[in-house]
Amino acid sequence: MVAITFKEKPMTVLGNEVKIGDKAPDFKVLANDLSEVTLADSKNRVRLISVIPSIDTGVCDAQTRKFNEAVGEVGNVDVLTISVDLPFAQRRWCAASGLDHVKTLSDHKDLSFGTAYGLVLEELRLLARAVFVVDSNDTIVHAEYVSEATNHPDYEQAIEAAKKAN
Repeated sequence: MVAITFKEKPMTVLGNEVKIGDKAPDFKVLANDLSEVTLADSKNRVRLISVIPSIDTGVCDAQTRKFNEAVGEVGNVDVLTISVDLPFAQRRWCAASGLDHVKTLSDHKDLSFGTAYGLVLEELRLLARAVFVVDSNDTIVHAEYVSEATNHPDYEQAIEAAKKAN
């Protein structure tokens, strides 16, 4: 298991860590309109999955904006931002932000994504910060678990992986 801290406090991480070369686990999350979304809904496409603790924090906001901008340079990639924020909060944030490329998805209901990817912070019921790139064959080609949940991920490495997978 990956060791994750939140504000330098060690967290208990639940779920199964995924690695490069693994088949991407399926999951079930909620879109802003409360419809269910799974990995299969974007099959045959490259996915950059940006995982954040909460959209209402500065680092999470910056991460979501950065990957939204990157879509322009990467091209044919779906950017999915997943957190345990309620779909209503995600929708409000999206409306205020003016971002048009990123899809915000909520793992609040079942923690299906967080458990499948080894990201549930048990003490906080939040997801750890991470970035995955899944190719069009549903293989994980990039996996970054950010060891301190309040730090930024390596944006450039994730963007390069998405470009190569495209």
